[in-house]
Amino acid sequence: MKKVLSVFGSLLLLSACDSNEVGDVSLGLFTTKDIKLNILQDPLISGVTCHVASIEADLSFSDPSDSAIACRQTGEITPDMIAQIDKSPSGDVVFKKSKSVFFKSMKIRRIFDPRSQTLMYVSYSTKETSGSFKHSLSTVPLWGTKAYNSYTGS
Repeated sequence: MKKVLSVFGSLLLLSACDSNEVGDVSLGLFTTKDIKLNILQDPLISGVTCHVASIEADLSFSDPSDSAIACRQTGEITPDMIAQIDKSPSGDVVFKKSKSVFFKSMKIRRIFDPRSQTLMYVSYSTKETSGSFKHSLSTVPLWGTKAYNSYTGS
């Protein structure tokens, strides 16, 4: 019995670990909810790093939909990187995480604004909560990078 409990405890610890997690803020002794802070590297624009804060509720079938995102230039952004991304108005999903057994997920989408030469990253919930789809926006201007003005919109 002791061995079974030890194995079960180890599995719980491993399932709670996230290689992208860089912070964990407890919301108090009398709640099972924590604010998890994750780091995400854009898979096509390696010079962009995003930090996402979202609430995770242990012992719950559904995590809250709120999230916050902050993205910054943390390395070189080249014209070749910009050439690879989807430039449609809906952009690309660069990250997706399940937030519920009931088909709710949090997605992060990259959208390029050619007029302002800016990458936009929007974090959003795919399920309506209290009459709203929760979302958060962060932008990374290309000003000062090799990629600035490399895209002409054609």
